[in-house]
Amino acid sequence: MMRLPKDFLKGSIPPLITPFRNGKVDYDAYARLVEFQVKSGSHGILVNGTTSEPSTLTVEERNRIVDVAIEAVRGKVPIIAATGSQSFAETEVLTKHAEAAGADALLIVTPYYNKPSPEGLYRHFCTVAESVDCSIVVYNVPGRTGTNITPEVLTRLAFVPNIVGVKEASGDLEQMCQVCRDMTDNFSVLSGDDVYTLAMVAMGAVGVISVASNEVPSEMAELVDAALAGDFLAARATHERLFPLMQINFVESNPIPVKAALAEMGLMSAHYRLPLVVPQEPSRRRIAEVLRDLGLLNGVPRKSPSGGPVSSET
Repeated sequence: MMRLPKDFLKGSIPPLITPFRNGKVDYDAYARLVEFQVKSGSHGILVNGTTSEPSTLTVEERNRIVDVAIEAVRGKVPIIAATGSQSFAETEVLTKHAEAAGADALLIVTPYYNKPSPEGLYRHFCTVAESVDCSIVVYNVPGRTGTNITPEVLTRLAFVPNIVGVKEASGDLEQMCQVCRDMTDNFSVLSGDDVYTLAMVAMGAVGVISVASNEVPSEMAELVDAALAGDFLAARATHERLFPLMQINFVESNPIPVKAALAEMGLMSAHYRLPLVVPQEPSRRRIAEVLRDLGLLNGVPRKSPSGGPVSSET
């Protein structure tokens, strides 16, 4: 098993939304979104991440999305496939398919609902890693899973040959500092929250898995590129400009706001699967206000990469 070079997983990586049409995944629209991101300068693509509504997708749909993304990207940027689940058996099925399909790396989330012990977490990730040759990025998001991967557990996992990085979304700045400090040079730390990207890169992180890059991929790529180059004045200027967008994307549960924003921008149709529904009217007004202030609404919807009409149906 080989570790990825440190510069393999870096930059701004969008966790792509999943377009639906008539209750089904719109795979053609998904492929166009992948191409849009590549042309806009994103450094990689994350498929089936939290922003993709994976808990509403079947195993077959998640596997097909991986296949579509790999075909659409044509090797231009890395594809990271999120293959974690609350079930080890389901994680194994998704992981093996993504590896066979040609994913460059796998994102494995902490098993949710189960609330495993630190030792249970360690054994879970080790066993998944041992089952494949593909590089693995651990995903820590306790606000979603109910369980935090402590820096101590992560340090142990960093010694597993094909566990090469972490998406750190604990929301705990002190923990983020410790993770960035304790990890070795060939272990990639990625911010899991747009609002912490600038601070985390300053502490040693190498990029972000960015919800906002669904809306402003070029700007998020520029922010991270500037920060990684040490131009923190430029990075800070972009961060401050986009900060209201980073915040509004979580005015309701992700990905409800970002899908609504993309619909307002004329970039796609905003369809959701239950239990997710369209944002409440006060939220929609706030989303539109932020987009207007950023100059992302021009009164004439731009051509949608998804090829569909702009709507906000559930």
